[in-house]
Amino acid sequence: MNTTTPAIELADVEAAAERIAPFAIRTPIIESTNLSRRVDAQVFCKAEPLQRTGSFKFRGATNSIAALSDDERAAGIITFSSGNHGQAISRAAGLHGCKATVVMPTDAPAMKRAATEHWGADIIEYDRYSQDRPAVAAQVHAQRGGVIIPPFNHRDVMAGQGTVGLELFDQVPDLDMLFVCLGGGGLLSGCSTVAKAISPSTIVVGVEPEAGDDHVRSREAGHIVALDEVPRTIADGQQTLAPGELTWSVTSVRCDEFTTVSDDEIVSTMRLLFDHHKLVVEPSGASALAAVLHRGLVKPGMRVGVTLSGGNIDLATFARLLGN
Repeated sequence: MNTTTPAIELADVEAAAERIAPFAIRTPIIESTNLSRRVDAQVFCKAEPLQRTGSFKFRGATNSIAALSDDERAAGIITFSSGNHGQAISRAAGLHGCKATVVMPTDAPAMKRAATEHWGADIIEYDRYSQDRPAVAAQVHAQRGGVIIPPFNHRDVMAGQGTVGLELFDQVPDLDMLFVCLGGGGLLSGCSTVAKAISPSTIVVGVEPEAGDDHVRSREAGHIVALDEVPRTIADGQQTLAPGELTWSVTSVRCDEFTTVSDDEIVSTMRLLFDHHKLVVEPSGASALAAVLHRGLVKPGMRVGVTLSGGNIDLATFARLLGN
């Protein structure tokens, strides 16, 4: 059982909401009759693919950079990311007049790399299957200086991601359950903090790919458990090896349940979102809704909130996945 004090509280998320208000989009809620009928409950989807840079990551990136001093921003930002956080840092850095360097895997989706470069960041490649990305980022930091802002294990990033939940509970109060996409735990730590402060009875569920079940294993063990190798899954934004120490300090006590979904279940969910709602959602972004549809956790009549966390996927990959 975790005994560490949670790294963030509701006040941190509320402060983040004020910082990012001039930059971030208040994304809409998609209320789906089709989805609701499938699980005999009211389903409300928070559409973060419509956020700037195409994912919730813009929120945490913007908050973390806005919280820096002028001197810290002038020194430049360094991060590591498979794509969405890198894009977000690149864009947020530009909006704040500073330079960003992103350590990105060689097999990162071409669309995500192109977008990261488009917003002005320098990219340094690494092999995600043989190299440790924080170590590579540390080497870059030793050479260039600057401030390292990791993709999830960072208080200001976590608080920024929590603004997804803050908006969701404002738009749709009295939720019985909240399903959140889960990689390193930044989004889940922020949203679970909001949920347990505003609506303590809401059941919070974190959803990760079957191949990357580090949170499920950590909950069973009662402490952080790291996977032996990078998960092989189509959900590239959820290929983490272990929960972050800061995110785990929150999610281990504020998340009621962790569950997993298969790649096939993710693809069928992406197809449903496209066919019925004309929404393009990337694999990582569809995992939470896949759990709603395939895990039988929702009871009839419930009000269910779901994060659709991102939509950054190129046309060829999207067509290939949905064509199977």
